[in-house]
Amino acid sequence: MKGKTLRGSTSFLSTGLVLLLSGCSNLDILNPKGSVGLAERELIATSTWAMLIVVVPVIALTLLFAWRYRASNKNAEYRPGWVHSTGIEIAIWTIPTLIILFLAVLTWKSTHELDPYKPLESQVKPINVEVVALDWKWLFIYPDLGIASVNQLAFPVGTPVNFVITSDTVMNSFFIPQLGGQIYAMAGMQTRLHLIADEAGNYAGTAANFSGRGFSDMKFRALATSPEEFNAWVAKVRASSDRLDMDRYHAVSAPTEKEPVRYFSSVDPKLFHNIIARYNNGNVLDNMKDANCAPKGKG
Repeated sequence: MKGKTLRGSTSFLSTGLVLLLSGCSNLDILNPKGSVGLAERELIATSTWAMLIVVVPVIALTLLFAWRYRASNKNAEYRPGWVHSTGIEIAIWTIPTLIILFLAVLTWKSTHELDPYKPLESQVKPINVEVVALDWKWLFIYPDLGIASVNQLAFPVGTPVNFVITSDTVMNSFFIPQLGGQIYAMAGMQTRLHLIADEAGNYAGTAANFSGRGFSDMKFRALATSPEEFNAWVAKVRASSDRLDMDRYHAVSAPTEKEPVRYFSSVDPKLFHNIIARYNNGNVLDNMKDANCAPKGKG
């Protein structure tokens, strides 16, 4: 009877898991194409299995007890005076404690290994990309190449990409699920992220933080290509007649929805710095204004 009950419980849990995942048609985060994404997937899997060590037995025992001690089962032993079991106490305290210690060590180790500010070790020279979150699109600036693009990011396979990220609107979150990492973009501040693609592909990029009306279409494509294909992409961008200076940027940064891919053959080298500085300068001016309005003491 007990074996049939446990088999039935396992079948029920498996069926429920399949039904829950049936609506997830594209689990990119579980199909990584870079070393960072792979490490994050392994971390998710390890943490999940460690927690299931407690969760699965609890669910199974709950179903087992409900079946065994049902009202119609007259053969179940009735012991109203039972109040303590040393074996059960040891089990319910020791196992969760060991799991918590394991997860604590795992978290400490992975937090340092997957630090988004930590550059990736590689013999290949990295590519620098400045990222600006706008309403509702992404601007990518290549400071070393002097070019920029909207809603399309390209880089060679096997080459580390050093991202510096900010926002020229509300807070957002930069995320390429198959490459790993998710980092916030905030106005007047800059955050960093280091990623690498181990396989060529056309990967989805998205805004992972709600930012208003056009949020659902604030997406981009990340193109991991061969070095030759990347050079061809750079040549195509440089062939564009559009140039990005501060005056042009004001038009580009205006709120739009479902923005198509756009290329800029040249870009103001101080554009990214100026985007951040416009907020910091405002804070400085506010502080100066407050200081000038304050009562002056006698000298």
